[in-house]
Amino acid sequence: MTAQLPTKPWPDTDPHVDALVTDVIGRVADKWTMLILEVLADHGEQRFTRIGKLVPGISQKMLTQTLRQMERDGLVQRTVHPVIPPRVEYRLTELGYSLGAAFCGVWTWAEHNLTRIEAARAAFDTRQQNDR
Repeated sequence: MTAQLPTKPWPDTDPHVDALVTDVIGRVADKWTMLILEVLADHGEQRFTRIGKLVPGISQKMLTQTLRQMERDGLVQRTVHPVIPPRVEYRLTELGYSLGAAFCGVWTWAEHNLTRIEAARAAFDTRQQNDR
């Protein structure tokens, strides 16, 4: 018997909240946001260039875009120090820390289900190769 998931977990929610949740999840569930959240949670306040070095594979453009969006969403605070050359640092806000805590459940789930996921992927890949 397969469990039936509801199409909407809370059928009486405000459409404005629904739209916000969809928007925020779409943005924060991307890998760059999650990796930056992890870096700032682990290392505290960091300069732009240091974040770029701690997030493997991220381009300067993507780092800029992601940090700007995270700042807009209230997840990071950007501090510009009035020195020459200007020094810019980023740190997680309380909201950013709370998002990181919320996504810890996903990491825990992935850790507990790693073997099952790998087995499912291997079986799928084998079926795909046999169908060719």
